[in-house]
Amino acid sequence: MAEPTTLTARTRFLGYGACAVAGCLWGTGFYFGLLALNEMSVEHMVLYRFLFACVGLLPVALLNRVRFTGGEIRILLVSSFFGIPVQFLIQFHGLAHTTVSHASLMVGSMPVLLGVAAALFAGEHLDGFGWAALVASTIGAALIVLGGHIGVPDERSLLVGVIHRGPAAQGEPTLYGDLLVVLSLCTALTWILLSKKLMKTHSPVVVTAYSIVAGTIMLAAWTVGPMLLNPWRADKVSPPPFAHVSLTAWVALAISGLACTATTTFLWNWGIHHVPASRAGVFLNIEPALGSYLGVKLLGEHLGPYA
Repeated sequence: MAEPTTLTARTRFLGYGACAVAGCLWGTGFYFGLLALNEMSVEHMVLYRFLFACVGLLPVALLNRVRFTGGEIRILLVSSFFGIPVQFLIQFHGLAHTTVSHASLMVGSMPVLLGVAAALFAGEHLDGFGWAALVASTIGAALIVLGGHIGVPDERSLLVGVIHRGPAAQGEPTLYGDLLVVLSLCTALTWILLSKKLMKTHSPVVVTAYSIVAGTIMLAAWTVGPMLLNPWRADKVSPPPFAHVSLTAWVALAISGLACTATTTFLWNWGIHHVPASRAGVFLNIEPALGSYLGVKLLGEHLGPYA
């Protein structure tokens, strides 16, 4: 396939546009995620989100059967592991201990992380103005972290995945939650760069579909697998909630899966296939802007002076 530098200006424009739309849709992800978190644990919310994503992408995977080499299968599995169960479980555990606005603004550190990773591992380069813009967004994210209140979840919430919102329940961000979101962004770098490598030999839609389906299988094994040991456990693992989940939560999960996950992942993968990932990362700043706006306007959250 052609490299991004050989593509037309129109294709590059569409590539940046796809990344921009993905950033907008990702900006709503924390808001819809929090609506579902009010009724279930982090693990169950993330599992349902990706099951809905598979509803949209499994037919794509079945209709686009391709043959991966042994090396490509390993890359796909590693990418899916870090990009789905690891990233999203850490990220939404962070959201459970901070606010939507703060969690969204933490994504402001992602562009510079992606720019550095792309330069080190993908051979991409930015000019001085590009680096200045990326560094500025990281400084902003650091100020947001400093504005968070230090809070650590209780031991039971860490062991069984029960949400203990603490200060965040009253609209208070916590340093613990903010840093978990930042940690999830570091794991996302592996997914982004490995996906871009796979798209040198396979189309973005194929890479997107196979990655999300593979990652969802891993996520289901992690979330539902411990239930198989219930006969030998003193502390039983609860099954995913279903009957008592409200329509609001189901709608939020469906939007999270189909729009904020399946659609955004395809748009992002298509975009970075046609433009450098380091430059596309700038459009990730749409997510913190939109996400913090939703947190303040729709959830009544408040940003501190540093933010």
